[in-house]
Amino acid sequence: MKPVFLLFLLLMAELLQAQPTDTLRLARKERLRLEDAITLASQRSIDAILYRHQFLTSYWQFRAFKAELLPSLNLGLTTPNFSHALVALQDAQTGEYNYVQDYSMRNSLSLSINQNIAPTGGKVSLYSSLERLDQFGKQRYHSYNSNPVSVTYTQPIFGSFNSLKWDKKIEPEEYEKAKLTYLEAMQEVTVKAVDMFFTLVKAQQQLEMAKTNYTNTRKSYQTAQERFKIGTVTQNDLMQLELRMLNDGMTISQSEIEVQTAKFKLASFLGYPQTDVDFQLVIPDNIPDITLNYGEVYDLSVNNTSFKLDKNLLLLRAEMAIAQAKANRGAKADFFAQFGLNQSATDLGDSYRHTQDQENIRLGIQIPIMDWGMGRGRIRTAQSQMNVIKTQIEQQLVDQQQDIMIRVLQFNNQKKQCDISGKANEVAQQRYELSLEQFTKGTLSVLEFNTAQTEKDEAMSRFITELHNYWTYYYSLQKSTLYDFTYKRNISTDFDLLIQN
Repeated sequence: MKPVFLLFLLLMAELLQAQPTDTLRLARKERLRLEDAITLASQRSIDAILYRHQFLTSYWQFRAFKAELLPSLNLGLTTPNFSHALVALQDAQTGEYNYVQDYSMRNSLSLSINQNIAPTGGKVSLYSSLERLDQFGKQRYHSYNSNPVSVTYTQPIFGSFNSLKWDKKIEPEEYEKAKLTYLEAMQEVTVKAVDMFFTLVKAQQQLEMAKTNYTNTRKSYQTAQERFKIGTVTQNDLMQLELRMLNDGMTISQSEIEVQTAKFKLASFLGYPQTDVDFQLVIPDNIPDITLNYGEVYDLSVNNTSFKLDKNLLLLRAEMAIAQAKANRGAKADFFAQFGLNQSATDLGDSYRHTQDQENIRLGIQIPIMDWGMGRGRIRTAQSQMNVIKTQIEQQLVDQQQDIMIRVLQFNNQKKQCDISGKANEVAQQRYELSLEQFTKGTLSVLEFNTAQTEKDEAMSRFITELHNYWTYYYSLQKSTLYDFTYKRNISTDFDLLIQN
């Protein structure tokens, strides 16, 4: 019964080993290097598309702000404005109210040019309007009221918060931060592509190792069976090989699932159809010999990224909150002036002849007498918030120093780790091949053979892991500094082209 069961497991393992190859024959082969995966991810991944739209949102917000600084031309039209109802009318002599019949229609047209004045918070307007009044009833007539030109100026004198002045300071900084944030987000796409690339590399290597181990262990098991018959191999050794062969068969099945899962994730991330591509990944074997300087990397992480702008914006908003609290506390004064021409006539042409001057000047003052300390409390609250933000920024600088120091140390050491693990992988592979040969000749025990195979597998996995760590450290630091340490240049993009597309 046992040989039949063993034969069944062997056949199942053979099927599992052959099934991926048969399936992938229908797939399109795609040779993919790490740099290819990074390029495709930046062009076609959903994450990259999302980050582009987020940047465009910031761009249009900035455009909307810039439009506030430019003159605006507005056309107003009211037609018809018809009324047929009883309305209350007060007698000028007696003060009594009487209801009279209103049977009229008003049509109006206006054109205005408005300009905000950011330094002072004022607003100037150039205005022109025309209104026609039609009166219905027993005596039907109409009249025109024209305002050929009118200039108005509104200016807060003191005690008013000038939001546009602060927007001129904040909005350009916000837009520059949006640019850097986009570049950092695209570097995050790169880090994600690296992770998915090496995840598939590990899965494929694990599958290949499982297939190789199964084939070699099967041959060794067959050899051990012959040697068992002549008494040179114990039954315990034979059972160890049998167990190893069964475990390798199960590893093939599990590794195939991991390969398919990793392949689907990478294909989806890079914009490939998940069912018609078989990635043949090229493991990067050329590791740049780069040694980073902590001070340089730290300066870049603070001054070359959104880190500095983010802190500046926090301080600017805190200063704005203090200014707003102070403006809302004390007395307020607003000035309004209007100069223009005006005329009324029953004929349209006459309403523009012999126009009369029209002036209107107003100064409004509001003085708070008692607010029970509310204004002072708001100022103190805003000042305390400013102190909190300054303290948080100092702590973030300390955290940034520690984080960059650790990551630079990790990166500078990783090249050595890759070299050592690569050498260990070569030695472990050579030792395994030698062990396989010695075991076949009968000069090596099953335990020693199994140990050599385990060490070979672990060395290969460790080498891939160290490569993965190296490129993850590299691109993570590139994201944190927006600096290409290989070509010694800043990370940039053509934002004008990005906006056009």
